[in-house]
Amino acid sequence: MKLFVKYMVSNRCKMVVKDALKKMGLHYVIVNLGEIEVMENINTAQREQLKTELRKSGLELMDDKKSILIEKIKSAIVEMVHYTETPLKVNFSDYIAGKLQHDYTYLSNLFSEVVGTTIEHFIIAHKIERVKELIVYGELNLTEISYLLNYSSVAHLSNQFKKVTGLTPSHFKNLKRKHLNTLDTL
Repeated sequence: MKLFVKYMVSNRCKMVVKDALKKMGLHYVIVNLGEIEVMENINTAQREQLKTELRKSGLELMDDKKSILIEKIKSAIVEMVHYTETPLKVNFSDYIAGKLQHDYTYLSNLFSEVVGTTIEHFIIAHKIERVKELIVYGELNLTEISYLLNYSSVAHLSNQFKKVTGLTPSHFKNLKRKHLNTLDTL
């Protein structure tokens, strides 16, 4: 039986869901971002118990088909931006449409209507957060980051970064260094 969970966006969320299922004596086949598949058919009482368990951790079991689809879109974006180690060779719209088996225009319109922002802006926000994370880790240079996140060039990444954050990637990196140096001297 498939179930869908709202706000499930990290590996830690997956652990929370697995623990809740184990606590209830339910056996999972798959626990992905936003989606669970359990071996058993869950009755109404078990569903309510699972809802209560998940709510304790800020997660929510979903019933509405549109909400489920929106969460699937968000999960696909989070997965492709934050958890993909190799650069995508397709554009994001093709990736999302293929993964969710829906027409991208339909998904885009639904997302904008329900969330109040476009899929493109949602992707950009996540990409910039990922860029910040990678800059702070310092393991990759901007060229490698731009390649990993499917930017056409370092200039494109830098322009988008500045538009969203108000800072250049270099300035952001220097701010982090200054902050870290200040902490080291304490």
